[in-house]
Amino acid sequence: MKIIRSKQELKAEIETIKSEGKTIGFVPTMGALHQGHRTLIVRSIAENDCCIVSIFVNPTQFNNPADLEKYPRNLAKDAEMLKSVGCKLIFAPEPEEIYHVDELNNHFEFDFGGLDTVMEGRFRPEHYNGVVQIVSILFHLVQPDNSYFGEKDFQQLAIIHRMVEIMNLNIKIIDCPIVREESGLAMSSRNERLTSEQSKKAVNISKVLFESRNFASQMTPQELATHVINQINQVEGLEVEYFEIVNVDSLQTVQSWSKSAIGCIAVFCGEVRLIDNVRYN
Repeated sequence: MKIIRSKQELKAEIETIKSEGKTIGFVPTMGALHQGHRTLIVRSIAENDCCIVSIFVNPTQFNNPADLEKYPRNLAKDAEMLKSVGCKLIFAPEPEEIYHVDELNNHFEFDFGGLDTVMEGRFRPEHYNGVVQIVSILFHLVQPDNSYFGEKDFQQLAIIHRMVEIMNLNIKIIDCPIVREESGLAMSSRNERLTSEQSKKAVNISKVLFESRNFASQMTPQELATHVINQINQVEGLEVEYFEIVNVDSLQTVQSWSKSAIGCIAVFCGEVRLIDNVRYN
């Protein structure tokens, strides 16, 4: 397995792969890899001739500098996991390798078509600007045929699909289901920051979401959203930042039920912010 640090070395690798007519599967990550990432990577390896995984904690998508500082980093551990599943190439650059100083300091503009004004975008301004900025750079460098993203951040996934369409990129985005711990808690790198007691409490997020599907026939979307928020907020140590039931395509709040509704949530468990979602169909 090879760990690549520079764009120049990556370019040489990509040219060799392309000259051999091989397909490239790409999984962009910020490291702190878990079973959810492993699922994406194993699928990428199975469906492509070559799989490349990027490990890059992107500074432009963090609104809170403290959150960026606390984000877990362990390249050696990540590399060990990637080697165990058969990944051959890791791209793990430093920020100065990816960005010029002006790119870090200036606002990145993108037409989100309204996908960024709700949920995460409302509470984390500029977050998705940073996401599109780094993913577009990585796509340009890696030139993948297929790229794999988890559905846990459903809003991000919708925005990546729009980015590929708007930028007219010849890349297929593969949506992959949420991977959960045995308890039901959605797997996340942020789970590493939870104490054992907090982990037990955080399980209530998915528990309440799953149970809420049983009430969809009895409540309006607005009533159900209020119910979910109240149920989770009753758990000591959990505080809902938002829970919205939205259309899967527009991400706008639904007023009545349809087969294309999804409930997206962000919850603080202590200082750790966790996201999850549930489909209503």
